[in-house]
Amino acid sequence: MLNSKISRRQILKTGVAATTALAAPAIFSPAYAASGTVNVWTYANFLPDSFKEEFQKDTGIQIRERLVDDQGKEFNLLAAEAGQPTADIVTIAGHRFRQFIDSELIAPLDIGRLSNWSRVNKVYSEADWTIVDGKKWGVPILAGAEVMAYNTDIVTPEEARSWDILFGEKYAGQTAYILQDIMSIVMLYLGYDGNMIGYDEAKAAEAVAAAKAFLIERKPRVRKYYDAGAEFQQMLINQDIVVGHAWSGPVSKLIMDGFPAAMTIPKEGSYGFVYNYNVVNNGPNADNAYILLDALLAHPEIGANMTKASGFISTFEGSAEFLSDIEKAAASFTQEELDALQFFRADNNKLKYDLVDPAVEEIKAA
Repeated sequence: MLNSKISRRQILKTGVAATTALAAPAIFSPAYAASGTVNVWTYANFLPDSFKEEFQKDTGIQIRERLVDDQGKEFNLLAAEAGQPTADIVTIAGHRFRQFIDSELIAPLDIGRLSNWSRVNKVYSEADWTIVDGKKWGVPILAGAEVMAYNTDIVTPEEARSWDILFGEKYAGQTAYILQDIMSIVMLYLGYDGNMIGYDEAKAAEAVAAAKAFLIERKPRVRKYYDAGAEFQQMLINQDIVVGHAWSGPVSKLIMDGFPAAMTIPKEGSYGFVYNYNVVNNGPNADNAYILLDALLAHPEIGANMTKASGFISTFEGSAEFLSDIEKAAASFTQEELDALQFFRADNNKLKYDLVDPAVEEIKAA
């Protein structure tokens, strides 16, 4: 749950409303000098190449990056290592913290080891969801939303204002979505709470069953269930699809690159999320993990480069000063859209995913 003082408008406007770029200072100081490796499991483009190159050159620490594309897969990979992890840092959305914490896969964040912690905007660093069992569990890095994305040469903004277009006949065979994520949106679309706040087992089962039946009935109309943002981008570029459900970051990147794409939060509503870098419990290179995290926070232009690379909104103070007008606009939403947005919450996640995960497999097999 977000801090009650923090609005939807704040969290998705933070870092996208400033002006011109400034000359960049050196990113690292000799104090960072170290050696060895740090193993990072993260999404594509979350660690900008410029950061990786300079970090490795200036610290002597080699970054071993493993790309992930799904929170559930990341959990399973880490759990399979049975307390002997190969990762030092993983990438977890705030609403999925509890699953990793309960399985003792990640460690509480030691803020005392991050001299640059104050560079995280307080909209994110002081949000309620960052605290579980009285402890902080991650460094917020990028914020985004589940959106309707479309080719503006083919689909009109008016059509895209409702999720109807994703499930109807007009663009049958030209749509795509992330199946696990779309379950929450379909529940919302059908009048349920996709977060299942206050739901007992019977109500939760009813909501999931309704969403599952809805998606199975419309399965012949969807071109593909996909996992990775890059795959969605390629389908849109190739016109394999013209409209689909996506994370905002990959769509923003397409807009920044000049592709005729747009995104919206449909009138029926959608969900937002914040990605974090989390320290792995018993990771092999914990000291280097903290060196990397502190270096990442060292200057706002690093946050801007993360936005440019991924399309998601940086959580770092002052990062928007290093974005162009088109880069800021690519990550913006209207007030009407923001009013239709709520954030994923973890309050009832065990109940939710115990039902959603098998339902997803049943939809795939149908």
